[in-house]
Amino acid sequence: MILTGKEIQKRIGKDIIITPYSEKQLNPNSYNLRLHEELLIYTELPLDMKKPNLTKKQIIPESGLLLKPGILYLGRTLEFTETHHLVPMLEGRSSIGRLGMLVHVTAGFGDVGFKGFWTLEISVIQPLIVYPGVEVCQIFYHTLEGQITEYTSGKYQANQGIQPSMLYQDFEK
Repeated sequence: MILTGKEIQKRIGKDIIITPYSEKQLNPNSYNLRLHEELLIYTELPLDMKKPNLTKKQIIPESGLLLKPGILYLGRTLEFTETHHLVPMLEGRSSIGRLGMLVHVTAGFGDVGFKGFWTLEISVIQPLIVYPGVEVCQIFYHTLEGQITEYTSGKYQANQGIQPSMLYQDFEK
């Protein structure tokens, strides 16, 4: 079952934390999250799953930044989220999709217990100018059945910013 906007609002500060929170971003069954001004771009191709891949930082100015097709931009939400006893999921807003912008490649599914900023895997189908602080995606919450084991550690838990792939750590085990 997906929580309604009213239920999300009732759970804020309890099993749902969104910082900063604004009631204006609440939808009938989701909450809009905004794009932070910082992006990371991989600098060396091809990317290699078995090693850390180098990135460079790009700041989105208030005047906007032109994103180009064929480039993966790693961004993050401006909001920090924390969820307990629910499964958080992230999807792009339809208005963003209608401009040809994707906010995730595969990582729209969060673990129960996740806390941190959401790293966005941004790509565009056609050139698009983006701006910091725009509501680009929405988080929604599923209830769970059965015994809950919360995500408490891992590569991306309690992050403080954009997280490039850390898949290489799986090869080090």
